[in-house]
Amino acid sequence: MNINASTSGPVATLHMSGRFDFNAHRSFKEAYDSLLQQKNISSIEINLAGVDYLDSSALGMLLLLRERAEAEGKSVLLVRPSATLLQILDIANFKKLFTIR
Repeated sequence: MNINASTSGPVATLHMSGRFDFNAHRSFKEAYDSLLQQKNISSIEINLAGVDYLDSSALGMLLLLRERAEAEGKSVLLVRPSATLLQILDIANFKKLFTIR
């Protein structure tokens, strides 16, 4: 899993590629932890365009990020998921928990 962060004004984006599974736990947490501490960031976009695999542990990591972001007054958006990932997110009812674009 490769994760690159970028910011544009109040929006931070985590660009992800590869397999999003339990092995990505530490790198994913490290990538978003610093963003949660930045007061000028109001939302975090998770760009899933390059993700070719997502498992239940990845869904759990996204839920944990959402919980921690809300505690800091920030929102989390999931952007550019493939059709396959969108189907997984839909089955998991993530459309009720996240804005997905």
